[in-house]
Amino acid sequence: MNTRMLFLEELNRLRHDILAMATRVEEDLGKALTALRSNDMELAGEVKASDAIVNAMQLQIEDKAAVLIATQQPVARDLRELVTIFKISGNLERAGDHTVHLAKAALKLSSEAPFRAAEHLERMAETGREMIRASIAAYLSQDAEAARRAAALDDRIDAEHKELTEAVLRLMKEHPELIKKSVRLLNTSGFLERLGDHMTNICEGIIYMTEGRHEELNNDAPGSR
Repeated sequence: MNTRMLFLEELNRLRHDILAMATRVEEDLGKALTALRSNDMELAGEVKASDAIVNAMQLQIEDKAAVLIATQQPVARDLRELVTIFKISGNLERAGDHTVHLAKAALKLSSEAPFRAAEHLERMAETGREMIRASIAAYLSQDAEAARRAAALDDRIDAEHKELTEAVLRLMKEHPELIKKSVRLLNTSGFLERLGDHMTNICEGIIYMTEGRHEELNNDAPGSR
């Protein structure tokens, strides 16, 4: 088997690894969402435990990509894909961290009365799951337009975050005794908002990989991602 064929085989394995990592993060986000809805402390604990696996998957992917760059010295499109793989794995790892934050919120809120603002968190998490699936599908299909559509879903997360923030600030003003719980919800909402930003980062990487140019896909303030 020639060198090119060996390189393509290793690259395909990396793509499979990226899919496996994204699937785990998406499934963990689903578990965290279920834990939030049902006050399932055991499920929230599973999400927290899974974080170590996600971290290990990131390291394995990046080690493999580094070896390919060092040994095969790829250029042009191949090199851009390997660079993008680093970006995808890093942003998936960060998304996994924010998923854990949602699971922790489910644990902390489990003993408290229902709070309507949590409905915004649920919708943000659902959209986050959709973004993960759409972003990785765009990567696997090498489709820049699909990446742009996936990134556009972040607008829904941002809108929910804004509505939740406004609702919680009003509640804090009217019911100071709920400030501690309200701050927890605001922090969790912020984590989910950043999860959407990490998926947008992945989509920007896909555009760079396929079109060879950098494109800003959202207008967040500097430092927000």
